[in-house]
Amino acid sequence: QVQLQESGPGLVKPSQTLSLTCTVSGGSITTSYYAWSWIRQPPGKGLEWMGAIAYDGSTYYSPSLQSRTPISRDTSKNQFSLQLSSVTPEDTAVYYCARGPSKRYGSTWYDDADYWGQGTQVTVSS
Repeated sequence: QVQLQESGPGLVKPSQTLSLTCTVSGGSITTSYYAWSWIRQPPGKGLEWMGAIAYDGSTYYSPSLQSRTPISRDTSKNQFSLQLSSVTPEDTAVYYCARGPSKRYGSTWYDDADYWGQGTQVTVSS
């Protein structure tokens, strides 16, 4: 069974860069035809798909966050990572990583996600 585990700082100061890593076990991030996404949920709001890295290393981003959220991977560690730059208190959320199909990237991608991490709370505050 595939398992995903998010890791990163729980507290980040405004204007800093948030770095999160998702460690995957029970399956390879290079297996065709899966994609691996970052999704967040601000307090009192719905899920927001942020971006994904596919099995072949291709990356896809939400248009509203594209310039701030490079996603990378380390295949030797079976991990993929997110860096969110210039954070503000509006970036406070629970951040999830998830696996899904390498297609239909966008705001509803997570409807087809079959494995999720448990989520990690990130608070942006001085």
